[in-house]
Amino acid sequence: MTIVAVFVDSRGGNTRKVADAIAEELGVPVGDITASLPGDAGILFLGSGTYGGKPGEAMTKFIGSGTFSGRKVALFGTSAAPAGSEKMIGVMAEALKQKGATIVGSWHCPGKFLILNWGRPNREDLDNAKKFARDMLK
Repeated sequence: MTIVAVFVDSRGGNTRKVADAIAEELGVPVGDITASLPGDAGILFLGSGTYGGKPGEAMTKFIGSGTFSGRKVALFGTSAAPAGSEKMIGVMAEALKQKGATIVGSWHCPGKFLILNWGRPNREDLDNAKKFARDMLK
């Protein structure tokens, strides 16, 4: 069985809901983003909210200080803007590739912010996040 780890940077709670759904599906806890990377994880799930088209500060620091050479990474995120998560995931992917990671997939959904995307992520989004997690282990 592949050992997995889930880490998230979430300010408003949207991406944390997604991380919790992924972790529940995989039967693992959400890891502490300020801790070291687990050496035995076969695949890492890294997620962040989108802040000005970029990942959160804690995730940026986590990626910058980690050793990702030879690691498989699945990325996920939320954003109030329609294309925001895609851009943010691209920023994360590029930084991780420069550190030697292999990006095995990505997934994103709308996140509630002020009056935008009220009720998101919803049950369907969280079910889709769980499906994404299962698919990444195939």
